[in-house]
Amino acid sequence: MKFDFFADPGHGWVKVKRTLIEKLGLDDKITHFSYVRGDYVYLEEDLDLTTFMKAMKEVGKTVEFREHSTNNSSRIRNYDSYGLAAN
Repeated sequence: MKFDFFADPGHGWVKVKRTLIEKLGLDDKITHFSYVRGDYVYLEEDLDLTTFMKAMKEVGKTVEFREHSTNNSSRIRNYDSYGLAAN
């Protein structure tokens, strides 16, 4: 499966459908360092992306990334924190 990876000079996030997060049983394992906008979760590149990658491997799915980067601060930083939006 292909996912979009967005990066700014300080951090990176992977855009994943919220329904996939729920299907994998990760909805209570994602930290407040990830963000939510609409039907998508933007998984922070450290802990939450690692959690996601392990879960995908466990269900036999291969993950590929389409990379997008900016030299400016990403607008993702202005989205709702996952911890706040998940409740």
